Amino acid sequence: MKIADLEKIRGRSFPARRHTRNLVGGASPIQASSFAMGVVELKPKGGQVPWHNQEQEEIYFILEGHGEMCLGDERSDIHAGQAVYIPSGIFHQLTNTGNTPMKMMYCYGPAGDVAHWRQELEGTLPKAGVDVPSLPDGAWPQCTDTPDEK
Repeated sequence: MKIADLEKIRGRSFPARRHTRNLVGGASPIQASSFAMGVVELKPKGGQVPWHNQEQEEIYFILEGHGEMCLGDERSDIHAGQAVYIPSGIFHQLTNTGNTPMKMMYCYGPAGDVAHWRQELEGTLPKAGVDVPSLPDGAWPQCTDTPDEK
């Protein structure tokens, strides 16, 4: 039996002020071909999963806190207890707008790394409105800091 213990998973920190721990996929002892799953903590006042898209379908489930969810040309407040479905290929961004950490769980399928993790760590994340479509009007700006800036 393979068990992933969240307390024992170190995870990765990203320049956009979030920490991700894989429960299924990535460095987790549990690997699946149909999906990947993990837990993310976004730092207060702007911690973010920056504007990106991917081939996989995805769900974000907010465990604690509140923030702003951008999906395509839509922008909405989101809070603990809510889930949002992210279709394949649609640009999306989640930002913690609160004063406390925001925790969320993601699940996407099929499994595999998503390019924005590597791009963010390398400082090559495409910029909203320049390299990729713009964020919805009024949205928090996309964090495109390079790893050395945070």
